[in-house]
Amino acid sequence: MDLEFGRSPQRDSWKTTMLLAYQSLGVVYGDLSISPLYVFKSTFAEDIQHSDTNEEIFGVLSFVFWTLTLIPLIKYVSIVLRADDNGEGGTFALYSLICRHGNVSLLPNRQIADEELSTYKLEGNPETADKTRVKVWLEKHKNLHTALLVMVLIGTCMVIGDGVLTPAISVFSAVSGLEFSLSKNHHEYAVIPITCVILAFLFALQHFGTHRVGFIFAPIVLAWLLCISALGLYNIIYWNPHVYQALNPYYMFKFLKKTRKYGWMSLGGILLCMTGSEAMFADLGHFSYSAIQLAFTALVYPALILAYMGQAAYLSKHHDFYSNSQVGFYIAVPDKVRWPVLVLAILASVVGSQAIISGTFSIINQSQSLSCFPRVKVVHTSEKIHGQIYIPEINWLLMILCIAVTVGFRDTKHMGNASGLAVITVMLVTTFLTSLVIMVCWHKPPLVALGFLLFFGSVEALYFSASLIKFLEGAWLPILLALILMAVMLVWHFTTIKKYEFDLQNKVTLEWLLALGDKLGMVRVPGIGLVYTDLTSGVPANFSRFVTNLPAFHNVLVFVCVKSVPVPYVFPKERYLVGRVGPPGHRSYRCIVRYGYRDVHQDVDSFETELIESLARFIKLDASYRCSEASEQQLEEWEPGLTVIGSNTLRDHASYDLQDSVQHSAASVEMMPPAADSPGGAGSELAAHASSAKQVRFFIDSLVASPQADKHVTEELEALSAAREAGTAFILGHSHVQCKPGSSVVKKLTVVGYNFLRRNCRGPDVVLRVPPASLLEVGMVYVL
Repeated sequence: MDLEFGRSPQRDSWKTTMLLAYQSLGVVYGDLSISPLYVFKSTFAEDIQHSDTNEEIFGVLSFVFWTLTLIPLIKYVSIVLRADDNGEGGTFALYSLICRHGNVSLLPNRQIADEELSTYKLEGNPETADKTRVKVWLEKHKNLHTALLVMVLIGTCMVIGDGVLTPAISVFSAVSGLEFSLSKNHHEYAVIPITCVILAFLFALQHFGTHRVGFIFAPIVLAWLLCISALGLYNIIYWNPHVYQALNPYYMFKFLKKTRKYGWMSLGGILLCMTGSEAMFADLGHFSYSAIQLAFTALVYPALILAYMGQAAYLSKHHDFYSNSQVGFYIAVPDKVRWPVLVLAILASVVGSQAIISGTFSIINQSQSLSCFPRVKVVHTSEKIHGQIYIPEINWLLMILCIAVTVGFRDTKHMGNASGLAVITVMLVTTFLTSLVIMVCWHKPPLVALGFLLFFGSVEALYFSASLIKFLEGAWLPILLALILMAVMLVWHFTTIKKYEFDLQNKVTLEWLLALGDKLGMVRVPGIGLVYTDLTSGVPANFSRFVTNLPAFHNVLVFVCVKSVPVPYVFPKERYLVGRVGPPGHRSYRCIVRYGYRDVHQDVDSFETELIESLARFIKLDASYRCSEASEQQLEEWEPGLTVIGSNTLRDHASYDLQDSVQHSAASVEMMPPAADSPGGAGSELAAHASSAKQVRFFIDSLVASPQADKHVTEELEALSAAREAGTAFILGHSHVQCKPGSSVVKKLTVVGYNFLRRNCRGPDVVLRVPPASLLEVGMVYVL
């Protein structure tokens, strides 16, 4: 399998697994491995005191041990990682699985042909699988579909919020080790500026892509894990060899019995020990289940346990601190190695921050594919590694917010409270979605899913309550960020769906398009016109508005629908559905371009090249099919149904009915490799465009020269080639949304918010990568 489109499902060799496990250290475990920097410091910040009885420190150690054992080790490594979507993980992977197995998707443009995609696989046979009452109930009520999407968006908002908080608390905690090397006055004025400089430097490097420096990430995290393991062993052996007894769960109850309410409130700091656990699932697609499992169980988990035990062993013999702020990681580091450990900690915190920043870019791109986020510019930073992307406006916004959090909070306590709430909310969402996957996708008894939900959900709910009580002490920040992001996402999604419904109701008939030439004296001009629309059938209203005001359109007309399907990625040979609109002599076609939620849109040159090749191959295949299979009656019908024809044979095909009244024939066409883009300025772009034009011309000439080509096919291919050489125009709708008279206040505010976002965010031409010189926008007013 091409590395660009995920890992092969075949079992990896042990050498490959070892290599992937090593590489996963820098990408997956950076955030989780640096948690010892701030867990004890956040826990003892205010709620509880470190006393001579050591009941507090041993109780916290017991909580940390069992939290790491139950959540990352058992929940994620043993269960959640198995709920992958074609090797991909994360919140959207779980949502995609549920949408495919249960009819709960809110995505428009759904077609039966999408279920034939290679990545649209279902667990078991969906026709023979018994539908549970919960599944029937979930599919029946539309409100539950919306509630499910809202839950996914809540998890998404908290991941984005974690992208603001994790870099701040990680780098700040690492730099705060200077307090043991500088005087108090110098320390107060040094930590904040140094942290802000490192954060600014980190975000400034994002546009280069992680692949340029990613090779040093794994060695840094490996060195850090070995370092904290060695420090932990040293402190255990030197200070308290019997600290292992605190792993007994009895110490948790003893801790809560003594500290009561304040012990419960301190759980908001303890939960930080599992920050970064979600990355094991979110980054599953870059590695493999066995590699992530091996890295965690063999190295990361033992190293973290040793690090926390070592800190507890040191603290159990030291109680003379002038403040609780000294109860942290660096106090247990010997003076002779404090500076090297400080440098290594800063490097490890940068690596951990990089992982969450990349994850934020990825989840925003996925939200955009579901029409749940305003359009942003997505830059693919690596030509070899799929999924490494950069979003400029999000990057600088994250940098500003990170620096603002650092300057505003100025301590680990408030940052930890904010980060903890974001982390535990994402875990609760994952627990709920996984329980649905167990029942709906894996077809397990509802009691099994309920047991999973109650067991892990109750543990996480305990931590969630302890974080929520810290609302005034920092936890308000992720809630505020989530509310703002949720408002933006819901406004954008609601209005986008309403616009699609408006287009669906106002589309014009095929007969209207065919009769237009006689009524208006329509003129066909040289070139290819690509009319972008969200409709998979019929003629969009914006095109009718265009031709009635300017009675002319191109010799070759293609209605292009770029749609998302609930799969992580679509293979290039299955990306296009091509069909006719009208008789062959009308030279009008429809092209449906399908992307998964992890796909990145192609460059315009490669897209145009593939589209023309698709049309040329479809013309050839369609003529062969009509001659060999179709009757005379079928030849007179211009759109007999959606026909998916394999790229290698004309005998194996299947017909599908469309969701709309107007139907069209289409063919799944195997693409030739896209032309490589030449880096450089305008000259290289023109060279690439000329090269792609020559490639298309050569491809069409080879079809024309074939002995099977008849006269009509030759004429159609020659017309396509001539239109390609004349140039291509991209026709997009420039929309403005208005409310109907008498609409509610909420609807009016939603429309105002959408128009504001539309004017201040990227246009569809940027997202679709349309060249400005070839862009033609048609104004369209939507009255909702």
